[in-house]
Parts: sequence; C-alpha cells; structure tokens
Amino acid sequence: MNERIKKLLNEATSGLEPDLSLQRTVTLNEMQKFAELILNDVMSICEDLGDKGQDGHYCVDAIRRKYFG
Repeated sequence: MNERIKKLLNEATSGLEPDLSLQRTVTLNEMQKFAELILNDVMSICEDLGDKGQDGHYCVDAIRRKYFG
C-alpha cells in the first residue's frame, strides 16, 4: 500500500496505526472520511496544476505518480 494512502487511512481512523495483518471492521463513517481525504488530496493536485496552466492529462499523470509510484 502506498505510504500516502496509509497516512490517509491513519487519519481517517482517528490516529490509530493500521495493522494490516489484523482484521478490523471499518465503520461507514471511517470509510467515508477516508474517501473524502483521498478526494481532497486528488482535487488539490488538479487545482495546483490548473493554476500552472496545465490540463487534465497532467493531473492524471501526477495522481498516478503520487498514489501508484
């Protein structure tokens, strides 16, 4: 899992360190918060690139690099 995604998951679960070797039930509120954090992060990438006059293709490439290496 990407380090940024781990950090966002940690934020969404109220600061608990996620231990991926243990099963844990994620609440609907935690999952919603996690999704919101990812979307906010992605939207900020697009806004930053838009401010620099770059188009959506640059945004997709930047998101892909950030989340998937």
